[in-house]
Amino acid sequence: MHEASALLVGGTLTAVDAVMTGQSLHALNLGGGLHHGFRGKASGFCIYNDSSVAIKYLQKKYGARVLYVDTDAHHGDGVQWSFYDDPDVCTLSIHETGRYLFPGTGNINERGQGKGYGYSFNIPVDAFTEDESWLECYKTSFKEVIKFFKPDVILTQNGADSHYYDPLTHLSATMKIYKEIPKLAHEMAHKYCEGRWIAVGGGGYDIWRVVPRAWARVWLEMTNKDISGPLSKEWLDCWQPESPVPLPNEWDDMEDIYEPIPRKPEITEKNALTLEKVLYPIRSSKQTAKSNEQS
Repeated sequence: MHEASALLVGGTLTAVDAVMTGQSLHALNLGGGLHHGFRGKASGFCIYNDSSVAIKYLQKKYGARVLYVDTDAHHGDGVQWSFYDDPDVCTLSIHETGRYLFPGTGNINERGQGKGYGYSFNIPVDAFTEDESWLECYKTSFKEVIKFFKPDVILTQNGADSHYYDPLTHLSATMKIYKEIPKLAHEMAHKYCEGRWIAVGGGGYDIWRVVPRAWARVWLEMTNKDISGPLSKEWLDCWQPESPVPLPNEWDDMEDIYEPIPRKPEITEKNALTLEKVLYPIRSSKQTAKSNEQS
C-alpha cells in the first residue's frame, strides 16, 4: 500500500512540475484524487492524500496561491482540514450532504479558522439532486470563488460518483455534469491563471458505465477535443465481455435512466438556499466595497 500510494502522489507532483515549469498548460493524473487521507492516518480508501501533498509542494517550491475545487460526491475533508488555517489555499467542495454519506462533514459553516477563515467553501447538496441544480451550484460558486480568491493555479479533484448509477451515493446526476465540470475549469484556468490547471481523479464506483466516460471528458477538454455520439466500437467490443452490466453506446446518457424525482422542486429550492448562504460573505463584502466607493 505504501509503494502504490507513494507512486500516486508522485504522479500528481509530476503533473504539478509539468504545469508550473511551463512544460504543459494543463496536466492530468487520474490515479490521484485521494482526498480523504490525513497527515497522521488513512481514511476513506485513501492512504496518502496526493492533493494535499501537491498543494504544499506548490506553495513551497513555486510560492503559489492554490484554488482546490472538489466535485466528488464525498466531501473533500482531508484537503480542507490540511489547509483550514491557510489564507493562501482556498478549498471549494460540492458534495452530497453529510447527513447521509461519508465522511459526514462539509457543512456550510466550515469556513476555515484563524487567518484561513473565509477560505473554505462547502456546498452540501441534497440527496437526489439532479443535473440542473447541481450545475447551478457548481458554476455559480466556482465563478464567484475564483474571482474572490484570484489563485495562481487551479487543482481540481474529479470524482465521478455523483452519477445516478453510482452504488455508494444518492445523487441523480447524469453525464451532462461531467461534460460541464472540466469545461468550466478549463475556462477559469485561462481567465485567471494563465491556463495553469492540474486535474486528478477521485471516487467513482460504477467503473463500467460512468468512470470511463467521465474521466475521458477531462482529457478531451484538456486537449480541446469535443466528442459526441457513439462510443468507440473497439472499446465496446473489448470491455463488454468483461462488464456485468450492458455498456452505454453513447457519450451521453439516455433521457430516462431513472424515474422522475418527486421532490425535485423542494430539492432545487433547498440547494439554491444553501448556495446563497455559502456565498453570502463574498457577496456582502463586495456590496460593502461598492457602497464605500459610491460614498
